[in-house]
Formats: sequence, C-alpha cells, structure tokens
Amino acid sequence: MATPNISLTVDAIVFGYEPKEGLSVLLVKRKYPPFKGRWAIPGGFVKEKESLEQAVERELEEETGVKVNYLEQLYSFGNPKRDPRSRIVTIAYYGLVRSANFELFAATDAEDAQWFHLSELPKLAFDHQKILDYALERLRSKVGYQPIGFKLLDKKFTMEEIHHLYEVIYGRKLDRRNFRKKFLKLEILEELEEKSGGGRGRPGSYYRFDEKKYLALEKKGMTFEV
Repeated sequence: MATPNISLTVDAIVFGYEPKEGLSVLLVKRKYPPFKGRWAIPGGFVKEKESLEQAVERELEEETGVKVNYLEQLYSFGNPKRDPRSRIVTIAYYGLVRSANFELFAATDAEDAQWFHLSELPKLAFDHQKILDYALERLRSKVGYQPIGFKLLDKKFTMEEIHHLYEVIYGRKLDRRNFRKKFLKLEILEELEEKSGGGRGRPGSYYRFDEKKYLALEKKGMTFEV
C-alpha cells in the first residue's frame, strides 16, 4: 500500500485589541494562486528541519512583519479537500496582542497585511473562516478561566477599562455591577491611591494585576472565573 503524500502547514490567528477600535484579526492578501488576491490567515509550509513553533513564528514574521512572543496551539485541520493543490494538513495557532504595538510589513507570498475588525471581515481563502471562528471561540472561553486579558491593558487600569475589554472579547454586554463584584472577589487586583480623571461622575480608582498573588492563590486551588 502506497504511503499517502501529505504536506504540513501552520497558520497564525493573531487577534489584536485596541480600546477604541475593539477586537481585530491580522490577515494577509495572497500574492499567488490558489486564491490569489484573497485575504487569508498568515501561514505556510513547515520546513524539514524546523519545529511547528519555529515555522509559525517564521511565517508570521515573513508575511506580516509581526513577531509574537507566544502563540498557543489551537487545533489541526485536515479535511482532504481543504486545499485545491494537494492533501494538506494545517496546525493552527492563536495569540492576542495590542495591535498598535506592531508595524505591518507584507513580504514573501503576501501582497498586503492588514488588521480587520471582526465585524468587517472579507471573504477568506481556503477554510480560514472556519479556523478563525474556532480560534475566536477558544479565545472567549480562555479569558473566562485565565487572566490573559491583563496583558492587553496598561500596568494600571480602571475597572471600566477591563470591563470594556471583556465586553469586546465576548462580543456582548456584561452587567457592570456584577462584573466588578466578581473581579474584586477574586482578590487579585491591587487598588492604587491614584484616581482617574476626565470622565463623568466621580473619579474612579486605578488598579493593577497582582500576578504573584494570583499564582499563589491558584496553587491553593482558587479558580479564576469571570
């Protein structure tokens, strides 16, 4: 029985957050067939002597100029007809960053690279819409049980800022009072003496995320849940 000829690729779903713009995703415009001129998730073929992690970091940087310190493996997608060229299995990774921290630069087989708001996505190549939907579902699940959202905030932030962040990621309204109560009950935020100004009503407190305290509480069995 002949050995099947299967190629391996990696794809990088990078979500970007900015308070005023909301949640976006990084896409590239394909320079070559198949799907020439269509927007797609950055990615490409794994080289013989590189790990999956090395491959996804290389492809992302080559096609967009973006270098992300950490991408988490999401899932493998292997429908036999997902790529018209041949049988190709892809391993998808995802990450969450502040989009304003990066200057995009398209190269190799990407004609352009842009951030697209999730409400204004173009039609994607291959099965990339399916992959993107899967990544968004995983992201929304993870922010509910791990405090990864704090990486997108400044070192000091208001309760309103973190409330807005979670609303943007979840894509729905969250009761402000219950949200505040839940977060303060976790006892992982340190309230600072400095107050915020410039808004309506009374000045609000600034907080900071106490990661050491969170890790200590986690060891004792504390469950992060929003």
